[in-house]
Amino acid sequence: MATPIIRNMTELNKISYEVIGAVFKVHSELGPGLLESTYEVCLEYQLRENGLLTERQVALPVIYNNVKLEAGYRIDLLVENSLILELKSIAAIAPVHKAQVMTYLKLSNRKLGLLLNFNVADMKTGISRIIM
Repeated sequence: MATPIIRNMTELNKISYEVIGAVFKVHSELGPGLLESTYEVCLEYQLRENGLLTERQVALPVIYNNVKLEAGYRIDLLVENSLILELKSIAAIAPVHKAQVMTYLKLSNRKLGLLLNFNVADMKTGISRIIM
Protein backbone atom coordinates (compact mmCIF):
# COMPACT_ATOMS: atom_id res chain seq x y z
CA MET A 1 0.00 0.00 0.00
CA ALA A 2 1.36 3.37 -1.00
CA THR A 3 1.90 6.17 1.46
CA PRO A 4 -1.28 8.21 1.81
CA ILE A 5 -1.54 11.30 -0.32
CA ILE A 6 -2.01 14.25 1.99
CA ARG A 7 -5.36 15.76 1.09
CA ASN A 8 -7.32 18.49 2.77
CA MET A 9 -10.92 17.90 3.82
CA THR A 10 -12.24 19.82 0.81
CA GLU A 11 -10.57 17.34 -1.55
CA LEU A 12 -11.67 14.37 0.57
CA ASN A 13 -15.25 15.65 0.61
CA LYS A 14 -15.22 15.93 -3.19
CA ILE A 15 -13.93 12.35 -3.53
CA SER A 16 -16.46 11.04 -0.99
CA TYR A 17 -19.29 12.82 -2.85
CA GLU A 18 -18.26 11.05 -6.08
CA VAL A 19 -17.98 7.73 -4.23
CA ILE A 20 -21.42 8.10 -2.65
CA GLY A 21 -22.90 8.70 -6.10
CA ALA A 22 -21.35 5.42 -7.27
CA VAL A 23 -22.60 3.66 -4.12
CA PHE A 24 -26.18 4.76 -4.87
CA LYS A 25 -25.83 3.59 -8.47
CA VAL A 26 -24.59 0.12 -7.44
CA HIS A 27 -27.28 -0.21 -4.77
CA SER A 28 -30.07 0.87 -7.11
CA GLU A 29 -28.91 -1.65 -9.74
CA LEU A 30 -28.40 -4.60 -7.38
CA GLY A 31 -30.67 -3.90 -4.40
CA PRO A 32 -30.09 -5.34 -0.93
CA GLY A 33 -29.50 -8.96 0.01
CA LEU A 34 -26.37 -9.96 -1.92
CA LEU A 35 -22.97 -10.95 -0.59
CA GLU A 36 -20.56 -8.20 0.46
CA SER A 37 -18.06 -9.43 -2.15
CA THR A 38 -20.59 -8.78 -4.93
CA TYR A 39 -21.04 -5.15 -3.90
CA GLU A 40 -17.28 -4.81 -3.54
CA VAL A 41 -16.40 -5.89 -7.08
CA CYS A 42 -19.31 -3.91 -8.58
CA LEU A 43 -18.41 -0.75 -6.65
CA GLU A 44 -14.75 -1.13 -7.62
CA TYR A 45 -15.82 -1.40 -11.26
CA GLN A 46 -18.11 1.64 -11.01
CA LEU A 47 -15.49 3.79 -9.28
CA ARG A 48 -12.92 2.95 -11.95
CA GLU A 49 -15.51 3.68 -14.67
CA ASN A 50 -15.95 7.08 -13.01
CA GLY A 51 -12.21 7.73 -13.31
CA LEU A 52 -11.27 7.19 -9.67
CA LEU A 53 -8.10 5.31 -8.76
CA THR A 54 -9.41 2.34 -6.76
CA GLU A 55 -7.63 -0.59 -5.11
CA ARG A 56 -9.42 -3.61 -3.65
CA GLN A 57 -8.44 -5.73 -0.62
CA VAL A 58 -5.42 -3.60 0.27
CA ALA A 59 -3.17 -5.17 2.92
CA LEU A 60 -2.82 -3.04 6.03
CA PRO A 61 0.19 -3.97 8.15
CA VAL A 62 0.73 -3.04 11.79
CA ILE A 63 3.91 -1.23 12.80
CA TYR A 64 5.06 -2.61 16.12
CA ASN A 65 8.43 -1.87 17.69
CA ASN A 66 9.46 -0.24 14.37
CA VAL A 67 8.75 -3.50 12.52
CA LYS A 68 6.08 -3.85 9.86
CA LEU A 69 3.98 -6.93 10.70
CA GLU A 70 1.24 -8.48 8.60
CA ALA A 71 -1.76 -8.89 10.89
CA GLY A 72 -4.38 -9.88 8.35
CA TYR A 73 -6.09 -6.48 8.10
CA ARG A 74 -7.45 -5.62 4.65
CA ILE A 75 -9.09 -2.45 3.42
CA ASP A 76 -12.06 -3.39 1.23
CA LEU A 77 -11.60 -0.45 -1.16
CA LEU A 78 -9.07 2.39 -1.11
CA VAL A 79 -10.04 5.31 -3.35
CA GLU A 80 -7.51 7.83 -4.66
CA ASN A 81 -5.08 6.47 -2.06
CA SER A 82 -6.97 8.58 0.48
CA LEU A 83 -10.49 7.36 1.24
CA ILE A 84 -11.14 4.04 2.97
CA LEU A 85 -14.33 2.17 2.15
CA GLU A 86 -15.48 -0.65 4.40
CA LEU A 87 -18.39 -2.58 2.91
CA LYS A 88 -20.94 -4.64 4.78
CA SER A 89 -24.09 -6.53 3.85
CA ILE A 90 -25.58 -7.17 7.28
CA ALA A 91 -28.80 -6.62 9.23
CA ALA A 92 -27.42 -3.69 11.22
CA ILE A 93 -24.17 -1.80 11.77
CA ALA A 94 -22.72 -2.36 15.25
CA PRO A 95 -20.22 -0.18 17.15
CA VAL A 96 -17.49 -2.74 16.35
CA HIS A 97 -17.87 -1.98 12.62
CA LYS A 98 -17.27 1.73 13.19
CA ALA A 99 -14.32 0.88 15.43
CA GLN A 100 -12.92 -1.25 12.59
CA VAL A 101 -12.92 1.74 10.23
CA MET A 102 -11.35 3.95 12.91
CA THR A 103 -8.60 1.37 13.37
CA TYR A 104 -7.95 1.27 9.63
CA LEU A 105 -7.76 5.07 9.51
CA LYS A 106 -5.31 5.14 12.41
CA LEU A 107 -3.09 2.33 11.09
CA SER A 108 -2.98 3.83 7.58
CA ASN A 109 -2.62 7.46 8.66
CA ARG A 110 -5.70 8.50 6.68
CA LYS A 111 -8.42 10.96 7.66
CA LEU A 112 -11.72 9.76 6.20
CA GLY A 113 -13.56 6.49 5.83
CA LEU A 114 -17.02 5.44 4.72
CA LEU A 115 -18.74 2.46 6.30
CA LEU A 116 -21.27 1.20 3.75
CA ASN A 117 -24.01 -1.30 4.58
CA PHE A 118 -25.66 -2.45 1.34
CA ASN A 119 -28.26 -4.63 3.10
CA VAL A 120 -30.74 -1.76 3.50
CA ALA A 121 -33.85 -0.75 1.57
CA ASP A 122 -32.70 2.91 1.36
CA MET A 123 -28.96 3.37 0.88
CA LYS A 124 -29.09 6.76 2.65
CA THR A 125 -29.45 4.82 5.91
CA GLY A 126 -26.52 2.55 5.04
CA ILE A 127 -23.78 5.19 4.88
CA SER A 128 -21.68 6.19 7.91
CA ARG A 129 -18.92 8.78 7.55
CA ILE A 130 -16.00 8.35 9.93
CA ILE A 131 -13.39 11.06 10.40
CA MET A 132 -10.09 10.84 12.32
